[in-house]
Amino acid sequence: MAIKVTLLTYTPDPEQTVAMAAKLCYSPSGIEDIRDGLTEEKTASFIDMIVDLGHASTVEHASFTFGIEGISRACSHQLVRHRIASYSQQSQRYVDGSNFDFVTPPEIAENETARAAYENALAVQAHAYTEIRDALVTGYIEKALGQKCSGDPKAFAQAFRESDKKRYAAMVKKANEDARFILPNACTTKIVCTFNARSLHNFFAHRCCNRAQWEIREVAEQMLMQCLAVAPHLFKNCGPSCLFGPCPEGNMSCGKQKEMRDKYKKFREGA
Repeated sequence: MAIKVTLLTYTPDPEQTVAMAAKLCYSPSGIEDIRDGLTEEKTASFIDMIVDLGHASTVEHASFTFGIEGISRACSHQLVRHRIASYSQQSQRYVDGSNFDFVTPPEIAENETARAAYENALAVQAHAYTEIRDALVTGYIEKALGQKCSGDPKAFAQAFRESDKKRYAAMVKKANEDARFILPNACTTKIVCTFNARSLHNFFAHRCCNRAQWEIREVAEQMLMQCLAVAPHLFKNCGPSCLFGPCPEGNMSCGKQKEMRDKYKKFREGA
């Protein structure tokens, strides 16, 4: 499954919203006339000035909500480390994990031996998940009925399900809670996240970097493209930190500052 990022919603007129906040800081305007004179051209000019000055607090008034799918749990764990944001993630307690989709890193996908070992390991984990969950459910039913399963566990569970669907569903959910411990970081997940624009600036600086993990870098680039489409002035300087200054990675730099600057110049022009 390919990574897909969707900008679900955002502050209406995000650039004008930021411009109004900035205008209040720099002029004697009252709240009732704060919008006066903020034409599209004036707003763009004002935002360019704010972004260039680094007056970041005013940028916080615009927020953006994204739906992200097709990423691994390894990627989502990196994403939620960006703490000034809100997240709602698909639950492995409520969603059955026995037939999970998974992400295959490109380097593994291109190596026949590595790919075979990878897919075999995932198949073993999927099978183990089902065995563990089903065994736990059987155990819960035995306790509830006060009797041992003497025949086919599947038939035993199905009979209980038909007699008490509500309790059976609760047992499955409880079993999922423990069975999920065996699920790999490769499992795909879906997540909704909301950032204010200032947090996005920070996110893009870190995750668009050439040294960022490939998966979250792709997420960041898709997010940035969609932000540029709706607020080009607000995000005009966004991308890896090396775009407008020295690389902050020091001795760990990728050494490709020129290539990155060329890439993001084309990136912004294509937005």
